Amino acid sequence: MDTLSYKTKSANKATVNKEWVLVDAEGQALGRLASKVAILLRGKHKPNFTPHVDCGDNVIVINAEKVNLTGKKWSDKEYLRHTGYPGGQRSLTARELFEKDPTRLIEKSVKGMLPKNKLGAALFRNLKVYVGAAHDHDAQKPKMINLNEFN
Repeated sequence: MDTLSYKTKSANKATVNKEWVLVDAEGQALGRLASKVAILLRGKHKPNFTPHVDCGDNVIVINAEKVNLTGKKWSDKEYLRHTGYPGGQRSLTARELFEKDPTRLIEKSVKGMLPKNKLGAALFRNLKVYVGAAHDHDAQKPKMINLNEFN
């Protein structure tokens, strides 16, 4: 007789069920969109979530140019980087970064919500962000998710 009837199942690379998910960023607040996308990438919405395994979905974000920022964040929010030389700190406001490339605004906010290790880098590779409604992943048959009804 099996005395231990409840066993904890840990997911691994072979047992993970990865899907393709399509998210529309139109009218979404940037931070709320990024946190929900990070949950999808990480796999925390699945019952077999395992912290050290990539068990999340592949996420496609469309309409990146239609994302919203509230308040004065367009002018006040700064993105810093450093060239590596003394005095080499550079900054861009959210508006300047958005005008250069709207996809980078979403990518930076989602990347900041993922783990800062090799797993986080692997999870970030599962994110695809596009300007406009067209994307290159029709062959994967992505499932559309309404973020307003998601968690």
